[in-house]
Amino acid sequence: MRHAYLLALHASGSATPATGWTPRFVTLWRGDALQAACALFLKNHSYGEYVFDWAWANAYEQHGLAYYPKAVAAVPFTPVPGARLLAVDAVAREALARALVHWCEASGLSSLHLLFANDDDVAACQAASLMLRHTVQFHWHNTSPAKPTQLASESAHDHPTVATAPFENYDQFLNSLSQDKRKKIKQERRKVADAGVRFRWSLGADIANADWDFFYRCYERTYREHGNPPYLNRDFFQRMADTMAEHWLLFVAERDGRPIATSLIAISQENLGGSSASGSKNNAKAAETVAYGRYWGALERVDCLHFEACYHQPIAWCIANGVARFEGGAQGEHKMARALMPVKTTSAHWLAHPAFSDAVARFLEREGQGIDNYLDDLGERTPFRRA
Repeated sequence: MRHAYLLALHASGSATPATGWTPRFVTLWRGDALQAACALFLKNHSYGEYVFDWAWANAYEQHGLAYYPKAVAAVPFTPVPGARLLAVDAVAREALARALVHWCEASGLSSLHLLFANDDDVAACQAASLMLRHTVQFHWHNTSPAKPTQLASESAHDHPTVATAPFENYDQFLNSLSQDKRKKIKQERRKVADAGVRFRWSLGADIANADWDFFYRCYERTYREHGNPPYLNRDFFQRMADTMAEHWLLFVAERDGRPIATSLIAISQENLGGSSASGSKNNAKAAETVAYGRYWGALERVDCLHFEACYHQPIAWCIANGVARFEGGAQGEHKMARALMPVKTTSAHWLAHPAFSDAVARFLEREGQGIDNYLDDLGERTPFRRA
């Protein structure tokens, strides 16, 4: 939600009316005092959202109704949970949610969708009678179970409290996994190393322009191989390098001195310290830092290279730098084998048509029960050693 990020999406031509993202930035005022704001987009398609409503659009079309344009409160192409309704307090946030619904209704839009909301946004949307929808992402948490310790307030007869702390090193992380998962990760990493692939990383301003160019070659090729043009253009990433460099971490895979693959990670916290070294955990802010797996691509095929670039290298870096969490992005049950655990994410929806709204509400109730059962099932398949 940084201004520089949203501006780069628009100014680069990546998220504009020409690509189906028409911005309508909404602000709420009390006199001359700004109370709340959000980034709203009018959409004539459902690409780049990661909360899929294609079935809803098809149902509208089958009944001769127009689903598009619709309104979306989200960050284009970015499935990262966070604040969508920026407000001075809960009252202003709820007022903004209600104002969005009223504006969409007055504008004759089919629907409003607020994607990857945080808890405060969810509460405001519920108060404004929006329907909630849940999806699943996979996140890695830098928490190592420690030995049980007796708190000062506990008596000798009380149960000990199990404390948690960040992993001290990568080996400690591996030892926290079940034997089969630990063996699998070691095998994957060995295959990449035996293929002669080595990694280097750069943070922030130390990412060279040539590395940005190579990253984009890989990123674009990956999209093209899947039959789609990339959502983001080279100018967007140049703007990131110019205005938000401190928020990007780049891994480059090399073989025989040649770069062959990259993965790009977003970093939430500034001033992590150390750009191209091993890093340290001395930074007081590091415990609050979150890393986000965003983009990857390769020009050569190497067995298990994707897992190494997108999971093993970033997790090792997060441990070395005391980063609290690594979010692996949308979907991907296979991520659990690499110690990324399922997390429920929430979006909120309003549909103008009463009959369709009722039908979607019933669908979401069934889908929500399915999501809860799915999470329970995944929880039984934990990759970590059981106590």
